[in-house]
Amino acid sequence: MDSTLLKGLTLLEHLAGSDAPRGVSELARALNLTKSNVHRTLQTLVAAGYVHANPGGTYACTLKLFELASPVVARIDVRQVAEPFMRVLAEQTQETIHLSLLDRADVIYLHKIESPQPVRAYSSIGGRAPAYCVASGKALLAYQEEALAHLPETLPLHTPRTIPTLDLLRRELEQVRIQGFAVNRGEWREGVCGLAAIVHDAMGRPVAAIGISGPADRLNPTALRRFSDVVVDAARSLSRALGYNPITVSSHPAPRHARACVGDGCLIEE
Repeated sequence: MDSTLLKGLTLLEHLAGSDAPRGVSELARALNLTKSNVHRTLQTLVAAGYVHANPGGTYACTLKLFELASPVVARIDVRQVAEPFMRVLAEQTQETIHLSLLDRADVIYLHKIESPQPVRAYSSIGGRAPAYCVASGKALLAYQEEALAHLPETLPLHTPRTIPTLDLLRRELEQVRIQGFAVNRGEWREGVCGLAAIVHDAMGRPVAAIGISGPADRLNPTALRRFSDVVVDAARSLSRALGYNPITVSSHPAPRHARACVGDGCLIEE
C-alpha cells in the first residue's frame, strides 16, 4: 500500500467531514501525523485543486470533490430513473434493452431487459464490450471523445465488420452526432446488431446510452428505420427525467435526429 497516498486520502476525508476549515496543528493531532507531513500533504492537495488555503492558515475542501462524485452519483440515479423508459422501449421493440455507460475505452452494461424472443443477443449486467464496436459505446464516444486517447490508431478486429482504424471511427462518431443515434452492424459479434442513443443529465453531461440489440436477421434495415425514432425518443425522455433541458444547457446540445440506413448493414448494437 502507498502510505503517502493513504495519508493524503485520510487527510482529505477528514477535511471533507469537518464542519469548518482546519489548521495544520489541528489536523496533525487529529490524524496522529507530524505537522511537517500534514503541511506537505496539504500543499499537494492545494496544487491538485482539492483543497484551498484560507488567509488565516486554515484549509478546506474545494468543490472538486463534488465534481468528482457527481458522475458516480448520476450513474447510480440513472439506473433507477431509466427502468420505466426501458420497459416501454422493450414493449415497443420486443428486443433486448441495454442501459450502458463508458469506462475508459469500454462500455459497461449497467442494466438490461431481456427480449421475450426465443433468439436474442447474450449479454450480462456488469459485462463489458469494446466501445468502438457497439452502438451504445459509439453513442457515448461521440460525446466523450477524450476516451479515444485509450485506443490505438489501428483498432483490433473482432469481426469482418469491425471499424479498423481510429480515423474511420472519428468519422462515424461525427455521423452519430449529426443523426442522433449510433449503430452496430455486427462489429462485436457476428450476426448481432444494435441501435443506441445518448442520455444526458441535468448538467448536460453524457452519462449513459440506451439502446436495443438483437439478431441481424430480425433487426434488419427496415426494422431499424422503424425503431430509430423510438430509441431516440426514449433517450430524450430519460434525459428530461434526469433534469436535462437543451434550451438551458448548451455544453451538450441535443443531437439532431435523422433516420438513415448505412450501407448494406443493419443500423444497429449489442
